[in-house]
Amino acid sequence: MRQFILAFLLSLLATGLSFAHDYQLGDLVISAPWTRATPPGAKTGGGYLVITNKGNAGDRLVAVKASAVSDNVQIHEMAMNGTVMSMKALPDGIVIPAGGKVEFKPGGYHIMFIDLKAGLKQGDHVHATLQFEHAGTVDVDFDIGGIGQTMPMHHDMPM
Repeated sequence: MRQFILAFLLSLLATGLSFAHDYQLGDLVISAPWTRATPPGAKTGGGYLVITNKGNAGDRLVAVKASAVSDNVQIHEMAMNGTVMSMKALPDGIVIPAGGKVEFKPGGYHIMFIDLKAGLKQGDHVHATLQFEHAGTVDVDFDIGGIGQTMPMHHDMPM
């Protein structure tokens, strides 16, 4: 019985660790990629994550591909100009400074999935490839949370 309980507890721990959602690419650490479910008929969705550069040289996120959900994925920025919120594409990407980090979150930098092929459903995930100017590419999975979600899901604790 003790062996069964120990095996069960270890499997819970392993499951929790497998959902930590940190990805490493050289000096870059990509943490907690997530997105929100979309309402019926929605044509766009936003993706969020944190990119930390532990190196001594800057890098640049230059492209994101997620062909299973969208053939048009862009890096965007939302900003307030006085009382007006504006959104613009960043066709040259975004610099990840040496020793720094960039947060992609609602109301700021984000990944825009345009002309969705199907709605994003809570509990699923979006497979994407991030392309960096120097470090190369890394595959990540964006967890899909609820429609009104405002922050990433935390899967680093055993269920």
